[in-house]
Amino acid sequence: MLLHHHFIEIAKKMDGKLAIHDYSTNKELTYSRTLMASLLLAQVCRGLDKGFVGIMVPTSAGCILAKIAVLMSGRIPVMINYSTGAEQNARYAQKKCAFKTIITSKALLEKIECPYVEGMIYLEDIMAGLTGLQKVTAALISKLPVSWIKKLVHGGTSDDTAVILFTSGSEKDPKAVQLSHRNILANIEAVTPIFALKPEDVFMSTLPLFHVFGLTTNFWLPIYHGMTLLTYANPLDFKKICTIVREEKASFLVGTPAFFWGYLRKSEDRDFASLRIALTGADKCPDALREGFKSKHNVTLLEGYGATECSPVISANTPEFNRPGSVGKPIPGTQVRIENYQTGEECGTGEDGRILIKGDNVMKGYFDDFEETSLHIRGGWYDTGDMGNIDADGFLWHVGRLKRFVKIGGEMVSLVRIEGVLEKTLPEDVECCVVEIPDSIKGARIVAVVTAQLDEKATLKQMARSLPKIALPKTFLVIENLPKMGSGKIDFRSITELARGQLSSRR
Repeated sequence: MLLHHHFIEIAKKMDGKLAIHDYSTNKELTYSRTLMASLLLAQVCRGLDKGFVGIMVPTSAGCILAKIAVLMSGRIPVMINYSTGAEQNARYAQKKCAFKTIITSKALLEKIECPYVEGMIYLEDIMAGLTGLQKVTAALISKLPVSWIKKLVHGGTSDDTAVILFTSGSEKDPKAVQLSHRNILANIEAVTPIFALKPEDVFMSTLPLFHVFGLTTNFWLPIYHGMTLLTYANPLDFKKICTIVREEKASFLVGTPAFFWGYLRKSEDRDFASLRIALTGADKCPDALREGFKSKHNVTLLEGYGATECSPVISANTPEFNRPGSVGKPIPGTQVRIENYQTGEECGTGEDGRILIKGDNVMKGYFDDFEETSLHIRGGWYDTGDMGNIDADGFLWHVGRLKRFVKIGGEMVSLVRIEGVLEKTLPEDVECCVVEIPDSIKGARIVAVVTAQLDEKATLKQMARSLPKIALPKTFLVIENLPKMGSGKIDFRSITELARGQLSSRR
């Protein structure tokens, strides 16, 4: 099965049902109109160079239509991050994947002050240039039987690449992840029974589609089931999103902890009364955030775990099986192996090791990067680079990136654990991030970066109740706004550089 072929089936089945309510443009599209518009855009896409086509459009009806149309035309969409360094990311994608054309929006480029990059074409110009013949042709094709429409759009196999996505680059240069139709469909089909997904669900879609978390959960998953999508391009407009959820009675909301903190602070009583599922991922969910949602809205905030290379969901807590603090049980069809980071042997129950994944959701590989692919996929197992353990009841506990462990005195110290302890001592509005700064004289230094001044002695005294002395931060630095990726994830790379700069200036 191909994603765009399944969309055709669903669109024909759902017909007049509302598919997308785009709150950024205030446009509504039924499934039949979404199909017709996709077929119309696919005619334009067939005139583009074969191979890859970049898409740099916010979460909207336009982005969804462009994504489907590119696949229908036999091209492969390359999703480009416009939230941080749009021009640089566009050029990086073009060079990495050797393509020219990028579908974008004039309104977006103006808003983010991104200059024109050679090869960019605008959705506004595409729509204005559509001819009457093209519109009639698309309308007629959309009325044909499903089997006929499938024959008139691009075919292929489920192992064909459905999208190129870039890793976050929070630690080093982004890698181009190739996800197949099979990868994404396997992920959707695995989470469907554990969350009891159904066409009647109404999905609040705010996550950017240039990240796999948004692409799968905010686009393909609701479309796959024939749900109604409520799209909004600005995930940081927390108040507006709370209002949409309340007024449209959304039943599903997913996001990163950073976004859910915003929703918690800006929401009012009954805003989230309609939610059936509230799921957070991409970063560790703080206990205070979970407790805040439960106290204010009586909503259980569930935590999941994933990776771009796994399409993305690996494990998730569910209404039926929820163990706060863990990242849930592995989803059906996904195998998880915890491997000793030194010996390579499988770890016992509760023993920390590297998290390895096997399943149909695991990527084809990194585009044009055999070395990185072979380093991360061995014997069918994908090495996430994360550390964790599985408890006696089968729940997976994520304890941080292997790169976010520091070896001190022969002991592996988790920076994530230090953050968790530090968070509990902080005022509600203060954020933190713990990083390792190499020091040629003193060796590795654990540095706590916070967004406001603290009583360091009192903070360390509290932390010492839960951490050994070797794990206590040696230095506290203040950075008022912690850099974040477009998905809301902490940008460790930038924070480390800022911390290094502050420490250098002190010398």
